Amino acid sequence: MKETKSVLTLRDVAFSLNKLKAYCESNSFKGYDPYDGLNSILFQSIPALSRNRLARLAWIQLFKRIPLNLRPLVGVKKDYNPKALGLFLSGYCNLYKQSPDKEYYDKILFFSSRLLELVSKGWSGACWGYNFDWQARAFFQPKYTPTVVATTFIGNAMLDAYEIVNDERFLQTSRSACSFILNDLNRYYDNNGNFAFSYSPLDKSIVFNASLLGSRLLARVYSFTKEKELIKEARKSVAFCCDHQREDGSWGYGTYHFHQWVDNFHTGYNLECITDYMNFSGDFSFKQHVLKGFDYYINIFFTEEGVPKYYNNSVYPIDIHAPAQMVITLAKLGKMEEHKVILDKVLNWTIKHMQSDKGYFYYQLNKYFSSRIPYMRWAQAWMFYALSTYLLFSHNKN
Repeated sequence: MKETKSVLTLRDVAFSLNKLKAYCESNSFKGYDPYDGLNSILFQSIPALSRNRLARLAWIQLFKRIPLNLRPLVGVKKDYNPKALGLFLSGYCNLYKQSPDKEYYDKILFFSSRLLELVSKGWSGACWGYNFDWQARAFFQPKYTPTVVATTFIGNAMLDAYEIVNDERFLQTSRSACSFILNDLNRYYDNNGNFAFSYSPLDKSIVFNASLLGSRLLARVYSFTKEKELIKEARKSVAFCCDHQREDGSWGYGTYHFHQWVDNFHTGYNLECITDYMNFSGDFSFKQHVLKGFDYYINIFFTEEGVPKYYNNSVYPIDIHAPAQMVITLAKLGKMEEHKVILDKVLNWTIKHMQSDKGYFYYQLNKYFSSRIPYMRWAQAWMFYALSTYLLFSHNKN
């Protein structure tokens, strides 16, 4: 990819983050989600719909895809999303590392406390789910059913907070989350004895980024506790997922026939998690998988103009998650400086085309219509985490 002169300044990024911060704080970090349609009071009042799998799936897809926000009309309320709180927690930890202000410290304590209150009960360890029922093609998840995705992002955020606050509860909570991963998630084994963690305790799906997120948290907790079981099991999951990397360096989303697409931000997840596993464990035997995967990622998913593509074969929909994950992926792989020009192009394009004057970021831009609904988890929390990561990198470099 040809990289020329940078088009973004630190002042631009800081201004964007401050506008976003003001918006999120004015909403008390509560908001809507692309998948929260089943929280509708209207939908829940009609048993023939709420108990029907296809009706649930269709209802969620309607609210996810329609560019108008119908949620206030059908009784969907703004609420805390645990994963969003975890991303905000990591973001405020980034801000505190740049400037140890009391405001940031207080926010770290606030998010940590809220997350401890929102732990899903009845499992082997600390875990979290989403604040809505979720019907996917592969499974149904009742509200607050714990998932490996929500749990690991929050577990990592609690460790970010632990490194600042030094509250042992935070480390213990992240270690407890490892017990959930090891004991409650299902496993799919291959002929080599390696395996993939399931998305949740209620399904047996194989989703590569989800399993790798589990490995990443196990490895990070291992870096604190030195428990050999954690790194042993983490490695098996990483090996399984790397064995399913395609020859060109890409990954499909999962193994089901309807999970064969290749997209931007889930590829970034995979690269980030394998890299973190290697750094926390000291096991660099998967380095070539990361190098091949990153070469595919950086050359396929971003245009010369700085537009973040969704799929390997399609620009649209342009999803806010893609530029946010780009920052995180480059930071974790130590490639922000090397690819700063294209990164700045992407962020500059994103701020200009996907940030409202009110400070929030849009969900998706499409060729013929766009969704400018200010989703708190999918858009605001991710961009808050990404922009704070960008500023932290620049702060540390200087």
